[in-house]
Amino acid sequence: MSAAHRFRLHSWGARFGLAVACVWVFTALFAPWLSPHSPDAIDLTRELSPPTSGHLLGTGENGIDVLTHVLYGARVSLEVSFFAVVLSAAVGITLGGIAGYAGGLVDEALMRLVDVLLAFPGILLALFITSVLGPSLANVVFALSFTGWTGYARLTRGQVLTLRERDYVQAARALGSGPGRILVRHLLPNAAGPLLVQATFALPGAIVAEASLSFLGLGVPPGTPSWGALVDQGTQYLLVAPHVALFPGIALALTVLGFNLLGDALRDAMDPRHEGR
Repeated sequence: MSAAHRFRLHSWGARFGLAVACVWVFTALFAPWLSPHSPDAIDLTRELSPPTSGHLLGTGENGIDVLTHVLYGARVSLEVSFFAVVLSAAVGITLGGIAGYAGGLVDEALMRLVDVLLAFPGILLALFITSVLGPSLANVVFALSFTGWTGYARLTRGQVLTLRERDYVQAARALGSGPGRILVRHLLPNAAGPLLVQATFALPGAIVAEASLSFLGLGVPPGTPSWGALVDQGTQYLLVAPHVALFPGIALALTVLGFNLLGDALRDAMDPRHEGR
């Protein structure tokens, strides 16, 4: 049974995770059309008001519409997490593939660099980078990419070390294929499954990291809709307006849960040992 078929037949977790991913992407892409108000709109006469027909999730500080900021926050989280994961994967897969195929001093040098970076908690490195560079979407993406490529590098290296002595690789080498062609045409495609699972788990990690940085004031610029920034704002008014922190918190938790369940389903689908389960 193929991995795709095993994934289709998987439990409710796969269906829930896929549904959450689709809703998240749809919301992020169409936030300007789904939002009832402009993200820049304020209404001081309705500051911190509870949910009403005009503001379905209530209002926050300065009368901002919470629903609008939750929808636009999904857009920000999509931009940051997508580009952070793509850049991390590009750097990590490239360096990990080179290390695994070349071996020797190249492998040793790159893996020691990975070990040094992994010795520091990723969120602390991201905090340091954004505190030095300042809050902006580009700086958050750079910080998360800088701390995120190491996982792809180690995984890719391990996959390449396992696959590089296979018969089809030896045949390609005998036919005169160079290292670059062997990596791109033969090794990396056969390592795509585990790397896809890694990326699926990395997405919620990037979403949480962006929200954490924004919560601390080191993520998106002030005034930019963000789940983390909205939760930070809501913590100041938990007793009088708990909805300000509650709804973006729920959106963040559901998104992270959905992608984790989706990653679990993909991991199980890639593992033939789950075929009969």
